[in-house]
Order: sequence, then structure tokens, then C-alpha cells
Amino acid sequence: MTVLVIDGQGGGLGRQLVAAVKARVPGAAVWAVGTNSATTAMLRAGADKAATGENAVAVACRRADVIVGPVGIVIADAMLGEITPAMALAVGQSAAARVLVPVNQCDNIVAGAQGLPMAHLVQSAAEAVESLAAGGQGAGAQSGAH
Repeated sequence: MTVLVIDGQGGGLGRQLVAAVKARVPGAAVWAVGTNSATTAMLRAGADKAATGENAVAVACRRADVIVGPVGIVIADAMLGEITPAMALAVGQSAAARVLVPVNQCDNIVAGAQGLPMAHLVQSAAEAVESLAAGGQGAGAQSGAH
């Protein structure tokens, strides 16, 4: 299983996601794609492969089984413009399952996510990836939902 972690804005969330997924799904190949500093942070956290930029997102999204990152990765111009329309489209059109972390930042507010500790969100995302790796649909997924 190939798990793609996408992040920007320094990679703090991506770094935590890489470490959590590596811990919960040790057999997964974890790839990281982001902005320069985000990619470096995720690589240091143990990502197996890493790349930077828009084309790297497009290529990795075609090859991944699961994509993990903040909800902004599916919103064009999110994360202060770091997510280009092409990146959001690549994530949205990928055949991979998507595990999106509800992060309230940069003008995107996810109702119900206020006050949840980041550590809780990261562990929840890692549990969803673990469930997908075991053949499930991810934590909280509904049957037939995409």
C-alpha cells in the first residue's frame, strides 16, 4: 500500500501524519509531497520518498492508494495559495481513498472541528489509514461513500 501525505505551510501536520502512519501501518510505503520546507519536515519524519511541487502532487496522486492531508488539499488556492487548482484537481480526481484532516486555517473553517487537539486529529487520520490497509473503508466511512 502506498500512502501519500500532502502538506504545506512548513509541514508540521505532514510531519506528524508521516510519523503516525509509519507507526500504525509499518508495511506501507509513505510518500510525502509538499512545499520545500514541508517536504523536508516530512522526509525527516520518516517518509520513504519525497518530492516538491505541483507536478509531484499530480504524479503521486495517480500512484497512491491513500492520500492523507489537511482538508485544504482539495480546495484550490487554499493554504495561502500553496494548493494550486491543478493540485486540488489531482487530489479530487485520484482513485485513491482520501483521509482529510479538518484543520481550520487560511479562511477555511470546518464546522465541528473547533477545539479538537491536533494530536487527536492526527491519530484519527492514522487509524483511518490503518483501517484502509486492513481492507476497511476508514474510520467513520459510510458504505459506498466516496
